[in-house]
Amino acid sequence: MLAFLAARAVEGVEQVTGGRYRRNLPAGWIEVGHLPDEGCLLLAGTDPEAEAPRVRALFDLEADVERSAAHLAGDPMLAPLIAARPGLRVPGGWDGFEVAMRAVLGQQVTVAAARRLLGALVRLCGSHGFPTAAQVHAADLGALGMPGARRATLKAVAAAALEDPLLFARKDTVEATVSRLRVIPGVGEWTAQYIALRGVREPDAFPSGDLGLLRGAAGSGKRPTPAELLTRAERWRPYRAYAAQHLWTEDVQRMRS
Repeated sequence: MLAFLAARAVEGVEQVTGGRYRRNLPAGWIEVGHLPDEGCLLLAGTDPEAEAPRVRALFDLEADVERSAAHLAGDPMLAPLIAARPGLRVPGGWDGFEVAMRAVLGQQVTVAAARRLLGALVRLCGSHGFPTAAQVHAADLGALGMPGARRATLKAVAAAALEDPLLFARKDTVEATVSRLRVIPGVGEWTAQYIALRGVREPDAFPSGDLGLLRGAAGSGKRPTPAELLTRAERWRPYRAYAAQHLWTEDVQRMRS
């Protein structure tokens, strides 16, 4: 979890050092540590009690990892991955809007490039903490040095979040969530599924066209097509997001080895 957050930590907002996650907030800060002997996280900060629900979402503390693992281990593709990383959770986001910004800026670029763009967005908006939808909507995004279509999508997401405060609330089905998000101009299937997975906390979200998932599912054999992976993933429901996290983690491990 900390490795995931460290690789994506936004300059001026987040830090991962000494086994702790620290974050600047609009009016303060929060720090999260781990107490392994007690099986819990330790919060410190300006108002840790108020931020506890966001921390629980970020670290996926509501997950029933034993149930999802037992279900997914029935597939021979996933069984060795689950055995290698028991208890793997799905990292979330601080809020749905931030995840949406990360998803849009992460389209077709590396994690490092997306991180640089997010840092630039924070500096551009001049915020202490991650920018709000109102700040992004009001900002001149031309200084980000990215395609106009991508800037337009950022604005469209910000406008949609301002219009609907419950835009990123979990309700109905994952298909309904994805359809609701895809109405936003510039938000395609991958982006909507990614937001649903990390921002809305849909346990069955699955961006089947993601290159990391396709590589992770290939193993030592042929890489599946998005359609083939989506068909196989039917047996993983209703925990496809957890299958995705195992495949992503396996892909990262293979790339490093």
